[in-house]
Amino acid sequence: MRTLVSLLTLGSLAAARGAAEVPMEVKVVVITTFEVGADTGDKPGEFQYWVEREHLDQTIKVPGMDHVVRTDGHGLLGVVSGTTSRSGLQLQALALDPRFDFSHAYWILAGIAGVDPADASIGSAAWARYVIDGDIAYEVDPREAAPDWPYGIMVIGADRPNRKAPPQGWEPEKMCYPLNPALVARAFELTKEVPLLDTPEMQKYRATYVGFPNAQRPPFVLLGEVLGSNRYWHGARMTEWANDWVALWTEGRGNFVMTAMEDQGVAAALMNLSRAGKADFQRVLFLRTASNYCMPAPKQGVVDSLVAEYAGGIPAFEAEWRVGRVMVHEILDHWDKYGPKAP
Repeated sequence: MRTLVSLLTLGSLAAARGAAEVPMEVKVVVITTFEVGADTGDKPGEFQYWVEREHLDQTIKVPGMDHVVRTDGHGLLGVVSGTTSRSGLQLQALALDPRFDFSHAYWILAGIAGVDPADASIGSAAWARYVIDGDIAYEVDPREAAPDWPYGIMVIGADRPNRKAPPQGWEPEKMCYPLNPALVARAFELTKEVPLLDTPEMQKYRATYVGFPNAQRPPFVLLGEVLGSNRYWHGARMTEWANDWVALWTEGRGNFVMTAMEDQGVAAALMNLSRAGKADFQRVLFLRTASNYCMPAPKQGVVDSLVAEYAGGIPAFEAEWRVGRVMVHEILDHWDKYGPKAP
C-alpha cells in the first residue's frame, strides 16, 4: 500500500510539473512604451488605462524586461517596452520566455506621438501601413550643408538629400516594414468612427495652426505612416525631411503622419522573431495617437513648441485605448476566425 501511495504521489507531482510547463497561449499583446508612475490609480501614462479598464490584474516578472508583464488570464497580455529602439530588445526577451506561446498572437503597439499638422490634429489616432526607420542615415549640420539642401540628412551612400543610393553591401536589410494590408484595413474600418476625446484646451491650441485645416479638425481616426527615430526631433524643416524620408523608403506609397522613438526597434524585433517562428509579423499593428504636433504653429517659436506641455496628452492616452481596444476585442471575441486557422 505504501508503495502504491508513493507511486500515486510521484505521478501527481509529475502531472503537476507537466501542467506547469504548458505555456500560456497568448492571443493579443498590447505594447505600450512607458508609464509615468504606478500602473493604476495615479497620473496615467500609456499603460494605465489598459491595466485598469482591461482588468490586467495578474503580474508576471519576465527576465530582461524592466516592467512587469500584466495579463487578464484569458489571452490578453499588456507590456511596457521602454523607450527608443531598445524597446525591441525587451520584446525579444518576452517572446523567448518559454512560459508563453506567441505562435498565433497579435501584437498591437499603442502609443502617443507627434503628428504632422498637414495630416491630423492632436487627439487623433493613425493606423500605420508602414513603419519607417529614421535612424540610419548620413547627417551633417544644416549650417554646413549646400545652400540648396533643405536639410542635412541623407541616405547612406547618397550625395544629397532625398535620393537613394546604390547598394553599399553592408546596409541594414530593412528601412521600411510593410504591415499586413488586410489587417490594417480591418482595424481602420472597425475604428474609423470611434468618438475621440476633445477638450477646450485642445480646441484653443489647434486654432493656432492657421493654414493647416487638418490640424484644426476635431480628433479623428486615419491611416498614416509612423517614422521611428531615437532622436526626439521637432520643427518645420525636420517635418519636411520626415515626409520626404517616408515617401522615399515606401516608393511613394506611404505618407508620414506620426513620429515615434520605438517603432523601428519593435518592428525589427518582431520581424526577427517571426523568422525564428516565435511570432507572426502578419499579425502586427501599430497605432499612434497624437499628443502634440511635430512642428510649431505659424506664430509659435520652435523651442516654445518643443517644450510646451502636451495639450493632447491625456486625450492621446484615451484615444489609444478607445481605438486600440476595438481591435483587441475583435480578435479576442472572434478567436475562431483570428486564431490558428486564420490565413
